[in-house]
Amino acid sequence: SLFATMAQPVLYSYFRSSSAYRVRIALNWKQIGYDYKGVNLLKGEQIAEDHLAVNPMGEVPALMIDNTLMTQSISILEYLEETRTDHPILPKDPKQRALVRQVSEIIASGIQPVQNLRVLKKHGLEHKLEWGQWAINHGFKALEQVLLKSAGKYCVGDEVTMADMCLVPQVYNAARFKIDMSLYPTIDRINKALLELPEVQAACPSRQPDCPAELKDEAANKTGSN
Repeated sequence: SLFATMAQPVLYSYFRSSSAYRVRIALNWKQIGYDYKGVNLLKGEQIAEDHLAVNPMGEVPALMIDNTLMTQSISILEYLEETRTDHPILPKDPKQRALVRQVSEIIASGIQPVQNLRVLKKHGLEHKLEWGQWAINHGFKALEQVLLKSAGKYCVGDEVTMADMCLVPQVYNAARFKIDMSLYPTIDRINKALLELPEVQAACPSRQPDCPAELKDEAANKTGSN
């Protein structure tokens, strides 16, 4: 049964999905082991009947944990924080918590949905680059201003938070859309600091089991030349 008791959480993910990427970072950060179930978005597996039973929105991620199936990356991150207090991803101070949520939502509600695959297909894939650049640049201009005030080493102060788990995947998307990151020095600096962390590195798209071999090789060559 889909809802049978599982000792190990199961993450329904696609290697390039930024929403699933957020959850992978959080699971790693909180040292929660999980099984990986790949859902190929390019092949339309997310809208197959068996996946719609898991996530009626036809999206990833979905996480089966504590005998409960949940979707939506931000609510998953909040649940992990509420149920597993070690390695926190939200600060104790209510105003700082609000700031972390603000940064997270700028990305998760204000940027990523506007440039995701479903919107690109509806808008016309021939306009993919132009549309994606518009959506990300529009959001990054605002985010850079917010982070100028909130950031320490990371998005909010010097501790890794949920906001950072949203930032890294969005900068990964920005690279795919050929965004000029020199326009966003604060975002760029924080992202580089986060990419030094082993929990973040292990969540990278090229490290996932459903990443095609040629993209893994390409990522390895880039790392080798840095």
